[in-house]
Amino acid sequence: MNKILKKKIRFLGIMIISPLLFLALGSGRLVSSGQEQAVNDWENPRVFAINKEAPHATFISFPDLKQALSQDPGLSSWYKSLNGRWKFHWVPKPADRPLDFWRPGYDDSRWSEIEVPANWEINGYGIPIYVNIPYDFAPRNPQPPRIPHDNNPVGSYRQKFTVPDDWKDKEVFIHFGAVKSAFYLWVNGQKVGYSQDSKTPAEFRITPYLKPGENLLALEVYRYSDGSYLECQDFWRISGIERDVYLYAVPRTRFRDFFARTTLDENYRNGRLELEVEVLDGNQAPETRTRKLQVFHLSASIIDDRGNQLFLEKKTFTLKPGDRKVLNFKGEIPGVKPWTAETPNLYTLCLELAAEKSLPLQATTRKVGFRTVEIKNGQLLINGRPVYFRGVDRHEHDPWTGHVISEESMVRDIKLMKQNNINAVRTSHYPNDPRWYELCDYYGIYLIDEANIESHGMGYGEKSLAKNPDWGPAHLDRIRRMVERDKNHPSVVIWSMGNEAGNGINFEECYRWIKQRDPSRPIHYERAELAWNTDIYCPMYPSLEELEDYAKTNPARPLIMCEYAHSMGNSTGNLQDYWDLIEKYPVLQGGFIWDWVDQGFAKKNEKGELFWAYGGDYGPPGTPSDDNFCCNGLVAPDRQPHPALWEVKKVYQPAKFELAEPVNPEPAEIKVRITNKYDFLSLSPESFAIRWKLLKDGQPVADGSAACPTIQPWKAGEIKVKLTAEILKADGEYFLNLGLHNKNDLAQGLVPADHLLASEQLEIKKSQAVSKENLTAEARSNQLAAKLPKLRIKENKANNKEITVSGQDFILTFNRSEGRLTSYRFQNVELLKDGPLPNFWRAPTDNDFGNRMPARLKAWREASLNRQLKRFTINKEKTGAILIGVDFFLPSVESNHTVIYQVERDGTIRVHNEFQPANPDKLPEIPRLGMLMGLADGFDQIEYYGRGPHENYCDRKTSALVGIYRTNKEEQVIPYVSAQEFGNRTDTRWLVIKNKSGYGIKFRGLPLFEFSAIPYKPEDLTLNRRGEKHFVDVPRRNNLYVTIDLKQMGVGGDDSWGARPHPQYLIKPQSYSWSFTLKPVK
Repeated sequence: MNKILKKKIRFLGIMIISPLLFLALGSGRLVSSGQEQAVNDWENPRVFAINKEAPHATFISFPDLKQALSQDPGLSSWYKSLNGRWKFHWVPKPADRPLDFWRPGYDDSRWSEIEVPANWEINGYGIPIYVNIPYDFAPRNPQPPRIPHDNNPVGSYRQKFTVPDDWKDKEVFIHFGAVKSAFYLWVNGQKVGYSQDSKTPAEFRITPYLKPGENLLALEVYRYSDGSYLECQDFWRISGIERDVYLYAVPRTRFRDFFARTTLDENYRNGRLELEVEVLDGNQAPETRTRKLQVFHLSASIIDDRGNQLFLEKKTFTLKPGDRKVLNFKGEIPGVKPWTAETPNLYTLCLELAAEKSLPLQATTRKVGFRTVEIKNGQLLINGRPVYFRGVDRHEHDPWTGHVISEESMVRDIKLMKQNNINAVRTSHYPNDPRWYELCDYYGIYLIDEANIESHGMGYGEKSLAKNPDWGPAHLDRIRRMVERDKNHPSVVIWSMGNEAGNGINFEECYRWIKQRDPSRPIHYERAELAWNTDIYCPMYPSLEELEDYAKTNPARPLIMCEYAHSMGNSTGNLQDYWDLIEKYPVLQGGFIWDWVDQGFAKKNEKGELFWAYGGDYGPPGTPSDDNFCCNGLVAPDRQPHPALWEVKKVYQPAKFELAEPVNPEPAEIKVRITNKYDFLSLSPESFAIRWKLLKDGQPVADGSAACPTIQPWKAGEIKVKLTAEILKADGEYFLNLGLHNKNDLAQGLVPADHLLASEQLEIKKSQAVSKENLTAEARSNQLAAKLPKLRIKENKANNKEITVSGQDFILTFNRSEGRLTSYRFQNVELLKDGPLPNFWRAPTDNDFGNRMPARLKAWREASLNRQLKRFTINKEKTGAILIGVDFFLPSVESNHTVIYQVERDGTIRVHNEFQPANPDKLPEIPRLGMLMGLADGFDQIEYYGRGPHENYCDRKTSALVGIYRTNKEEQVIPYVSAQEFGNRTDTRWLVIKNKSGYGIKFRGLPLFEFSAIPYKPEDLTLNRRGEKHFVDVPRRNNLYVTIDLKQMGVGGDDSWGARPHPQYLIKPQSYSWSFTLKPVK
């Protein structure tokens, strides 16, 4: 035996225990050498598979090729689903489990029933637990491989089934798609096997245990096992049978596995097929062992979507009982249509095994795609071209069914991704349901396929399981089962060895094994960092500076961020900044946003209101929890998009528009340069359309379409937008909105024709005129003096705190002791409920809690709540305007704030603010700078001219175009899972809020402002700690509270545990001066 083989055997250790040994161990305990007492299988890292079949590619066998071409397992006469209602019994610890439930005569009449597949905890058995880094069963002092015996629920299942009569000469296997975390299997009272690894299939040969008629299946599933130490992922810790259970039959002589390497030649024009098929003769009966060699035929073919056969090769071979062989096929398909996420061209691989007289024995088909993945000159190439991974990380999550994911849910996810320009998914942090890969092959999604390995709770030091040889076989088994299952999927372009599990000898061995088994794909492992056992540098949450520093070193490995843009709650700021840098350096090839979906479960409160539950919402006090840290999605649990998804769509879009030259009003023609940012698709007039719309002061004044030029990937072309000669001569603010639309369906119809793929807004001309509201105070007052009666000032003798200013149709009331406007009545209609006051506070976002903003910036919250009135003055100007001056001192920040209300004869109020900090160097950044006021009830119809239509912030507004938008109070509410700041709009010119009778108030910026108009005060949404309240827990007010801000700081998003918004999106503590106007409207 050579040294290499000896080393591999030592590393593999006990991977699969033989049937004889297993039967001898009946109780599920193992006595290993050097141990004095028995050890449970579920507490032994060297026992993770007993009698379990070796892994193989996903496929179902059919009796002949005609059936196989249906590609529907349900149509195979050799397939039988066992999904459905099973008898079920649950106990909180192993000592309480029924010991002999697997016996055929056991009375289960008092047992409950449970759906299979289903998670126990979702169905009322046990507690769903969400934690990020710790082990939920040992959060403080993990001692692998020990599992607590007083806290390890066990679920016992029983199900009866019959086997079709025509299976009697076949081998019969049972398939469990995913069972968490470990289980034993019995058939008809006989113990069959044991399995760990909750995210790859467990298959067992059950032929010897079957009998004619009714059979009994029994399962004993443990919530925790030593395998749980490798499953410490940042998601809900729940258990049960999570994927399909089925039986399948195959002939005794059969092909067991196949590996189709479908690549392109050196010129990336012709397809290359390298196919290896494992065949075996499984006859075990003594009378067959002396049988002579038999001749068999195996044919392999490739057909296209029209049924044309492009490749056919037949192999004739012999087998005797017990033989196992690997047959190799090679071929070339000229002019093949390559597979990419943009062009998911698939072909059908057909395999048919026949006996000597050409009688079919077994057949199957599999969709394959021809593509080459390689790393050259520091870039990852697909089919010879560098690609950008515009990706997201995706957990398998359903708010109603937990980790049981329907095909409908998968398609909905892919549809949302494709419609929002997402082209890649990392299967964080485990192999997904096999159907997911078939759908990604079909619709076109690049996948990083990640092994079910994370031991985050052990840290990355010497205690890391990556460094412990005893855990080496378990690491390799999980990686091996992933690779073998998914090796034929073109969508899988990168293997990932796991997540946050440290680095050491175990991952070094796994890297070597993958390279030997499948050198056609690069390997990704974040914890390897820049060590040799990763082909890609794939950091988590690097800063822009770190990205640029790496790119400038001329590295040999591409950098693809495995996680970035942590999208927890109101987040995903500065995404455009990242992609500006990514597109600057070829070695930077994108990344995967953390993450796709908020992992909230559907739950109802005492009022019957639906809310999304997170950590801490289940179980008694003391249940391990990391609160709402599981809610980091671009979409809500029910897949309703968060506003950040629109920003992702814009930043990830496949085209860029920019002015090709300065705009010349004469002739009225605008030249626009278009860059094609697809990696493989060419823009062309046959496939794409460009539409444009010219806005003047927010209103459309012209629109049209332009023929899309033919533009190769990452090349540029030009279009001309021709306008009438007079159109740009009129004064005003002009914007040109452009959109790229597809003429035909994309992604097999998930992106329908005429979908907006890319958009841009180009500033064409600034307004030169000075609006009436922007005139100087004196000039405007002089204009009004000649038209309207004089203003009247009246002091309330009964209440000397109040003073009124009235005009022709309005009355203003000021409270001189509070220094605020308390009433604004127009034509006897009250507009205000709470008058404006200086405001510096926003309700903390999840990111704010992460960087300790509530503690760091609490002085600004105090400044918004408590101010000292220093002076209240009232003066009548020569022009007839009334000036009311209010001087505040803000003790918490040792600053002065002055508000001057200039009241005009038509009821317009010009509000001027002066903020002056005494010691700015001693103050932290300011959350927001503006005024807060409450409108009267019923004012809920909103129209504004600014960025929209969706929520936007100074660091997340690329996708929000300037325009006039109409909305209402309900549409302004963004129900993030946990209560926090929401609803902002930037770059606003004016805002009108009316009631149903048409009365309202108009705000105009001098020149621009930010605003929100929501039925909450900032204090309503301010929590003491992150995740303290769900959104539904905060009572909604009847009226709108409006913030009119000079600026609000950005939401950030580099991470949610320390990073602040980037410096350019912060508000520095310094002197500020700004103004806006209020005016009643009808």
